[in-house]
Amino acid sequence: KRQGTRDKGQETSKVNNSSLITSHSSLKKATRDAYGETLLELGKKRSDIVVLDADLSGSTKTNKFAKAFPERFFNLGVSEQDMVGTAAGLALTGKIPFASTFAVFETGRAFDQIRLVVCYSNTNVKLVATHGGITVGEDGASHQALEDIALMRALPNMTVIVPADATETSSVINEITEYVGPVYVRLGRPNVPYVMPDNYKFKIGNAYVFRIGRDVNIIAAGIMVDIAQKAADILTNQGIDTGVINMSTIKPIDEKSLLRAAKASKLIITAEEHSVIGGLGGAVCEFLSENYPILVRRIGINDVFGCSGSSDELLNLYGLTSENIVETAKEALKK
Repeated sequence: KRQGTRDKGQETSKVNNSSLITSHSSLKKATRDAYGETLLELGKKRSDIVVLDADLSGSTKTNKFAKAFPERFFNLGVSEQDMVGTAAGLALTGKIPFASTFAVFETGRAFDQIRLVVCYSNTNVKLVATHGGITVGEDGASHQALEDIALMRALPNMTVIVPADATETSSVINEITEYVGPVYVRLGRPNVPYVMPDNYKFKIGNAYVFRIGRDVNIIAAGIMVDIAQKAADILTNQGIDTGVINMSTIKPIDEKSLLRAAKASKLIITAEEHSVIGGLGGAVCEFLSENYPILVRRIGINDVFGCSGSSDELLNLYGLTSENIVETAKEALKK
């Protein structure tokens, strides 16, 4: 039933460019759950996959792999630097290491190791962090990674990916297993709606264009893709032709899709569960300012720390809502 609903939405968006974006699924699944399940299936097929965790395997869902393949699972304890260094060493022996913990710990505590033994050494390490963004919720500011994409995007040799839903997460994990080189994948804590078609195949550096709008195009990543779709439907119903692009690969960014969206419309809006500094919005502005200057508005965390609350409360508090996207679009178009 879910497949039929979502496929119908995709077909509509391709056939009729003035239609709404998609039918929104009521089914939800956490991207971290999809990660754990996909890792388990890959482990059955490939003996060269090893998994490392920093004492959070129950939360990152790598415990599924650990139970099935204990000889290929390494719990490094609360020692993220050791985890990254060990992962790099395993990569140099020909293994494909997946190293996981919370995003704030993986990118913050182990930044020096990621910079030197993963990126500078260009080792084949897959850093898959969960609990990214503000929707970590009640754990509060100390656990809410709002700068991790900026940190990883600035590192040479690093590929940065933020899947939109469980379907895309599974495809991402399969894709990066075949890709040789450092990768950072940012996943979330809460259950999120399905937005991608079931037959979707992720490719590094390729955005997914739901449709291109003549007035506004929203470039979104992660949990904000679903929110962007809802905003686009509202705007289109009000006579403002709006498109949505899922820019799941933040680095390397899909320049062709960005140019297409910019040349087709009057306004670009970026939407991300991350600081407006250095993340998706920064990447979009950097490219467009040098190649096709156009008015851009960034929706994200406005250079502040988070706080404790439920996921929905925090999304509303920090303006990561379809209503805020709609109002931002209307105000910007007046200019």
